[in-house]
Amino acid sequence: MEISRKKYILQESGSVTLPAEFRNKYGLEPGDEISFIETDEGLLISPREVLIDKLLDELGDDLRDEDITLEELMKRGREIRGRLLKKHYGIDIEE
Repeated sequence: MEISRKKYILQESGSVTLPAEFRNKYGLEPGDEISFIETDEGLLISPREVLIDKLLDELGDDLRDEDITLEELMKRGREIRGRLLKKHYGIDIEE
């Protein structure tokens, strides 16, 4: 991927207008959420959905590396929820 470097002016209010070429290229519309990620190189701006997809992919890779299936992960989640319900609300889902 070719790196595109352009300069933009930070407004007094702290806002920067995202150029139309980027909004169009990444399918961004008014009201869409974007994420700012601090890196060693500076700030990375990413559509929120892209960030979520990337994190889910990394989670999937980690689970495969640990040889944990989706079913095992869901079972562990149910067990943790059960313990939390009992601890915080006195609800025992095994009764």
